[in-house]
Amino acid sequence: MAIWAIGDIQGCYDPFRHLLDAIDFDPDRDTLWLAGDLVNRGPKSLKTLRFVHSIRDSTVNVLGNHDLHLLALQSGAVRNGNRFRTLRKLLNASDADELCDWLRHRPLAHYDSKLDTLLVHAGTYPTWTARKTQKFAAEVEAALQGDDYLNVLGKMYGDAPNAWSGKLSGYKRLRFIINCLTRMRMVTTGNQLDLRFSGSPWRSRKNQRPWYDVASPAWKGTRVVFGHWSALGLIVLPHIVSLDTGCVWGRQLTAVRLDKRIARVVQVEGQH
Repeated sequence: MAIWAIGDIQGCYDPFRHLLDAIDFDPDRDTLWLAGDLVNRGPKSLKTLRFVHSIRDSTVNVLGNHDLHLLALQSGAVRNGNRFRTLRKLLNASDADELCDWLRHRPLAHYDSKLDTLLVHAGTYPTWTARKTQKFAAEVEAALQGDDYLNVLGKMYGDAPNAWSGKLSGYKRLRFIINCLTRMRMVTTGNQLDLRFSGSPWRSRKNQRPWYDVASPAWKGTRVVFGHWSALGLIVLPHIVSLDTGCVWGRQLTAVRLDKRIARVVQVEGQH
């Protein structure tokens, strides 16, 4: 049995299926770890989501920021605008409710103690261990799956608060956890999230650093697998695996095998 992690698909169904062929994926034998952002921007979000749902027993899928926005649009928590027209076919599909209900019940973080590996979409906070990350993610998961999920989806937007405190409560607490796990790239002095930065980390200012590059993070020793940051690209190190290689921008879609001592990397050409 192989465990493969795959980066942001974003509706790029054809490259996704080509990648599964390239790694000889067998849903009866293997497991996919999908790093979130299954949908949006690419041309086949509906087909992608339907296929992942069809093999759901063989996948671990964490929510990304684009997945959460789909849920907000589908539920009516926010208004649908032309900016997200690539989701229109999905939103109008006869099985949209079923697919989105399944998606709403996906985790924001997944931790495998045997592999000592954490899967998140964007990253984890410097003062959070892998166990704390999973614990805080579970707070959001419970809220999304509860009766108040419309308010949670409607109030998740915004950049504040930008630093963690155990005293945070209510929607502010949930928003920070969501931002950390699905939007974070850079942190600044005092471990404040800089959610406006989206470029290459080598173009950062002196007071900025990638979330994974802070001194002595609490999650140190755990391997963190993530996507979200296409400008960062592929990184495969003992403690981090960065998977978003810009498939939707015509670069590559990447799979990394996690259950071997030496990680194997397989890539296919991205969306054209």
